[in-house]
Amino acid sequence: MSVCNLTSGLQAILDKTKVLDFLAPLALRLYLAPVFWMAANNKWNPFDSESSLSGTIQWFEGSLGLPYPELMAYLAWGAEYFGAIFLVLGLAVRWISIPLMITMIVAAVTVHWGNGWLAIAEPSAQLDMARSILQEHGNYDWLTQNGSFVILNNGIEFATTYFIMLLTLFFIGAGNYFSADYWIAKKYANCSK
Repeated sequence: MSVCNLTSGLQAILDKTKVLDFLAPLALRLYLAPVFWMAANNKWNPFDSESSLSGTIQWFEGSLGLPYPELMAYLAWGAEYFGAIFLVLGLAVRWISIPLMITMIVAAVTVHWGNGWLAIAEPSAQLDMARSILQEHGNYDWLTQNGSFVILNNGIEFATTYFIMLLTLFFIGAGNYFSADYWIAKKYANCSK
């Protein structure tokens, strides 16, 4: 068997998986939707009368020094809130990826940049000391029953990862079958002809 035949045969196998190419954008959408839903609801949950965007506005103005903090807070909340909904539905995914990518850039630069790359800190003397204090004075077994004790480094790792996932969705779209975009495009495919 020649290299050419082997390569062609392997490519033919891969080509048969194209019927499943909707899985990758679906997985990206379903992974990102709760991330943005939680981020939006941490800023303001419109279904909770106790919740408001005022804390986020104050944080944007005081801690981050962003211009137009009220506008920026509403834009960030809106992108994340409606972005999560649109991602689940697979509706206007390429379009909603744009404001979500901008939100990730702003978050990376204003909140995370000064902390370096890592979102979770590497093992360190600080982590060992915190672990020792918790083992001695806290309920360490309860704290670690679902995973290891870690220290948040709050670097740009997650914001960058989400940006790359959104960039991928921007270029490939919502995917086939399990997205409103697919069915809308299918319905109106002959419209321009």
